[in-house]
Order: sequence, then C-alpha cells, then structure tokens
Amino acid sequence: MDVSFAGFLQTVFSSPILLITVTLTLGVIFVNGWTDAPNAIATCVTTRCMSTRSAIWMSAAFNFLGVFVMTQINSSVASTISNMVDFGGNSREALIALCAALFSIVVYSVGASYFGIPTSESHSLIAGLSGAAIAIHNGVDGINMGEWAKVLYGLVLSLALGFAAGWVICKLVGLICGRMDRRKTNRFFRGAQIFGAAAMSFMHGAQDGQKFIGVLFLGIAFSNGLDNVSGFSIPVWLMLLCSIIMAAGTSVGGEKIIKSVGMDMVKLEVYQGFSADLAGAFCLLLSSLFGIPVSTTHTKTSAIMGVGAVRRLSAINLGVVKEMMLTWIFTFPGCGLISFLMAKLFIAIF
Repeated sequence: MDVSFAGFLQTVFSSPILLITVTLTLGVIFVNGWTDAPNAIATCVTTRCMSTRSAIWMSAAFNFLGVFVMTQINSSVASTISNMVDFGGNSREALIALCAALFSIVVYSVGASYFGIPTSESHSLIAGLSGAAIAIHNGVDGINMGEWAKVLYGLVLSLALGFAAGWVICKLVGLICGRMDRRKTNRFFRGAQIFGAAAMSFMHGAQDGQKFIGVLFLGIAFSNGLDNVSGFSIPVWLMLLCSIIMAAGTSVGGEKIIKSVGMDMVKLEVYQGFSADLAGAFCLLLSSLFGIPVSTTHTKTSAIMGVGAVRRLSAINLGVVKEMMLTWIFTFPGCGLISFLMAKLFIAIF
C-alpha cells in the first residue's frame, strides 16, 4: 500500500467512496475539536484566568501539538481503534460501512452540541464502528472483543481515576497552600491554570486525534483492497492533516459546553480549576502511554467532580451530572443503531 501523500491524493480522486470517507472523517475531527476540546479549557475560562477567545486559540494550538507529537511517540491508541472491528473481506463494503459509522457520529455529536451537552466522540466512534461491523456480519463476529475490553477499561479508568486524581491533587494543594496569603497563591494559580489548560488541550489532541487518525488510515487501507493496517506505519502527513483539522475545529469554540462543564456542574476557585486540569491531563497521559482509548470528556468532568467533592458532595450539581451521564449511556445504542441502519442502507444503495 502506498502511504505517501501523493499516492493518497491519487487514490482519493480516483475513488468516490474514499473521497466521501475522507470528507466525513475530517468532518468528524472538526466536530470533535469544536464540541469536545472546549472541555479542556472550561475551568480556565470560568475561573477568569483567560478570556474565552484567547483560551480557544491556545487550545487549538496545543491540540495540534498533541496530535502530532504524541502520535510519533506512541501510536498505540490509533492501533487499538484500527483493530477494534473487522469489516470482512470485501474492502468495498467495508469502506461503505466505515462511511456509515462516521455519518452516525456527526449526527449524534451535532445534535447533542445543539443542546450544550458535552458528548464523548470517543464512545460515538466506538459505537459507530461496532454498529457498522454488526451490520456487515449480521452479528457480533466482526467485533474484536480483546480490543473492545480496552474500551471498557478506559471507561472505568476515566471515571474512577479522574475522580480520585482530582480529589487527591486538590486536597494536597489545599493542605500545602492553606496557610499562605490567598492573594499571592491566586496569582500563582492563575498562571498555573493556564499551564493546566494547555496540558489538557495537548492530551486531548493526543487521545482523540489518534483515534481518528486510526479511522482514516483504515479507510485508506480499504480503498487499496486491504482489510487491515497491520505492518504499516502512520505517515507524518496524516498526523499533520488530522492535527490541523482538529485545531481548526477547536478555534470555532464551544461556549455552551464551556458553561456546562466549568460553571453549571461545580463552582470552582482558581486553585481548584488547576487541580482539575492537572488531574485530567495526568489521567489522559497515563491512558495514552498504555494505548487505552478513553473519553476526554469523562476524564475532565470526573476530575472536576473529584475536586468538588473535597469541599462537599453537595457542591456538585447532580442534575447536570445526571444529564451528562444519560447522554453517555445513550451514546452506545444511539450511535450504534444509526450506524447499523446507515450501513445497511448505504450497502443496498451503493
């Protein structure tokens, strides 16, 4: 398989199905930067450390770096996504099914964003791929349960470790700085929280960028008559393309999501916002190094809840948390069903 950029362009313009797949994938990456990346800067904005527009541009830059740098260091998250499902030996049908999976993500994510509810594009992607694989095989034979187990580990890890890390870091910061002058510590933590938001943005790109790089690479393999990407390295131009698109999506903003995550769920002080960002970035780094795909939304929001719990559990707006949890719960059947139906329809039409 030719993985050069020139070879990619030649294949795209000679294969309408691949062109649609690439367009949908880049669209999903853009939507991810638009609807998911704002979680990384929510606390930084709502504690007034940065203006919304400045924080968005900073996040866009660090999302770009996260995708590009981390994929070169460790691309195991992308490999997990690529190997999660088997679309069968018919590469043409596999490419059509991949289109259906991507279409389901766009529909679900944009709909949830309209209501200002943070979504997990990670879980949307996993559900979409699984629904399309089930449609092709008329059963679960196309699901790689070994790779799917990593998703379940990631779900537990992002919730439990995010909450625990948020609680521990915030508690330590409170103990260390409890007797210090609040005005001096606030000045320090304003700068520290900008660093924390940059770290969260970097790790968001590292996690979510890799997932969609894996999908796009899989589409290229299908268009070349292959059914997997085993033995091929991710080319640098693909990392650059995905990171630029994610950064562009992030620059669009997501004010409703920033408000939902940073203000409605828990009212945070500056040092608490820093604690949440540091805890979220740590969890994402750990997951990326071990090749476990996790939801950046789950990780950041659970870290915020852990920080809020240091003060008291009643400080957490459980109504907002419940709304988010219901959205996440419905993601798997919702995206999976849309993808399943679209895969059946697209295969019948094309």
